[in-house]
Amino acid sequence: MVPVLETPRLLLRGHRLDDFTACAAMWADPVVIRHIGGVPSTEEQSWSRLLRYVGHWHHLGFGYWAVTLKEDGRYLGEVGLADYHRDTSPKLTGKPEAGWALVPQAHGKGYATEAVSAALQWADAHIDCAATSTIIAPENAGSIHVAKKVGFSNAVIGRYGEHESLFMERLRRT
Repeated sequence: MVPVLETPRLLLRGHRLDDFTACAAMWADPVVIRHIGGVPSTEEQSWSRLLRYVGHWHHLGFGYWAVTLKEDGRYLGEVGLADYHRDTSPKLTGKPEAGWALVPQAHGKGYATEAVSAALQWADAHIDCAATSTIIAPENAGSIHVAKKVGFSNAVIGRYGEHESLFMERLRRT
């Protein structure tokens, strides 16, 4: 049900149960979550996250991919699109939210840009929406750089919960 995407260095595929250990370790890593809420996820929270990814594909026809290195199958993280029905200002209604998280060893190597680009190309061809969105912590320079490289713009400061957040959007490319 989850399409497999290939890039020159990466394979994006559906999450499997055997991804859980690597996924949970990534979401518990202080470097990874520093700009994503700042609190490491418990194994229970990571398990719910993994099941949420599967549910997105099942019910919405889009979701998150596990990102692996082609050369050895190593789990690098995840990238995808979601509709979390977040309580945000501005609202994200009708604009699937792109997101990405990679293990620290994969940072700074261009993997995020490569994976997000592939996911957005897929979204442009398969999701009927005028635009996608992303929410980034304003101090997360790395993710802001990735977002701009893959075509996100129209940055505005808004709120997600109690946190000031940077909201960006990317128009669908056909």
